[in-house]
Amino acid sequence: MEKTTQEKAEVNGEECPDDEPVIEDVADGTETKKKKKKKRKKNKGGGAATENVDIEEVTDQMDKQQLTNGGDAEAVQSTADKETQDGEKKKKKKKKKAAAAKQQTDPPTIPVTELFPDGRFPEGEILDHPIAANDQTAKDRFTSEEKRALDRANLNLYNEVRRAAEAHRQTRRYMRNFIKPGMTMIEICETLEGISRKMIGEQGLEAGLAFPTGCSLNHCAAHYTPNAGDTTVLQYDDVCKIDFGTHVNGHIIDCAFTLTFNPKYDKLLEAVRNATNTGIKAAGIDARLGEIGEAIQEVMESYEVELDGKVYQVKSIRNLNGHSLGQYDIHAGKTVPIVKGGEQTRMEEMEFYAIETFGSTGRGVVHDDMETSHYMKNINTGHVPLRLQRAKQLLHTINQNFGTLAFCRRWLDRLGESKYLMGLKNLVDMGVVDPYPPLCDIKGCYTAQYEHTILLRPTCKEVLSRGDDY
Repeated sequence: MEKTTQEKAEVNGEECPDDEPVIEDVADGTETKKKKKKKRKKNKGGGAATENVDIEEVTDQMDKQQLTNGGDAEAVQSTADKETQDGEKKKKKKKKKAAAAKQQTDPPTIPVTELFPDGRFPEGEILDHPIAANDQTAKDRFTSEEKRALDRANLNLYNEVRRAAEAHRQTRRYMRNFIKPGMTMIEICETLEGISRKMIGEQGLEAGLAFPTGCSLNHCAAHYTPNAGDTTVLQYDDVCKIDFGTHVNGHIIDCAFTLTFNPKYDKLLEAVRNATNTGIKAAGIDARLGEIGEAIQEVMESYEVELDGKVYQVKSIRNLNGHSLGQYDIHAGKTVPIVKGGEQTRMEEMEFYAIETFGSTGRGVVHDDMETSHYMKNINTGHVPLRLQRAKQLLHTINQNFGTLAFCRRWLDRLGESKYLMGLKNLVDMGVVDPYPPLCDIKGCYTAQYEHTILLRPTCKEVLSRGDDY
């Protein structure tokens, strides 16, 4: 059978011309119609397939190119992924190291500045300022860029006082578990103060304790700390108020809680704790101090406590109150009452306040009693000529170590001062130093206290000393 031109070309590996007729032989020897069969040519440009490109060849070529490009892309992607993974591993290692460095010891010994080496300390509880109805001006402060800028401008101040707050939290977290019946009050106070000094990183007047540790018991509501030789022992049925403070550059954290071991006092503690939280909620920029006191009293006196078969109404101690805090000034001028009828002065932006409440099963009034332990230099007294040499020497010690912050006799003993009582009395008589004797309700009653320090920031209210305990 004779081969056609196309068959010959295929045998020789040649392409058939597009316009060359193809002759097909059939079994009966007749000739079919002449057909034109075109074979698509490959696009030499290597780009997209055109009508004249062999589809199979183009597909093969595209597959090869995709594999090549894909391989390169995968290689690049693989390198990028590896770098990302390496970076993440390094970050994780750093975090692990940081986490390991942030582990506090038991008992606490690592200063909070080492636990937070970047200098950024935990923020307190953030709350909104109370807003009166239809007070659009107050509402705007939360979104005002000017107020936010003012917030940012005070970050250094915020970090200083947050450092003091964190030192307070870590100290009390340990002490709440450490304090047990059978311990002497001196042991409790000196242990607490030793830990607090380590946590704050005590450094002269730049950082340290803001005032002596109060550990007032039962009917005594405030300002008791043991003097040398005091043998008082904590008992199971005691109600103990632990009130201590820390500061950084004079910015004070004043914070207190009440410890009991007998559950019969639970309602008393609940009343005072809720009253303090009510005061915190009511406080804020433009809030009236008297209205805060009224809200506190309403909550406090809604509670009753049953003690040994007798029911007592919990009363707000009307001659104790919260107060504003200034730099190196524990009582900066404004008072926050805990009963109604107080002054109508308003709180202002960027003020610090100690919101503290005292509840009592007694009369609800305190008076000076017992031996004085707390003292503080009068911040408003100027130069006073002193004749007694011992008073001059003691005043120098006070200025160097406490400035206008409160101190106690134990702290003078710790500094090596001796035979100073006459000199201290002379400073008190001259009005240079003020005494703060223990404040007590009637004997046989029980008093409780809770306190937090708040900062009225331009955009919000920050409860600086808030912790997971109270």
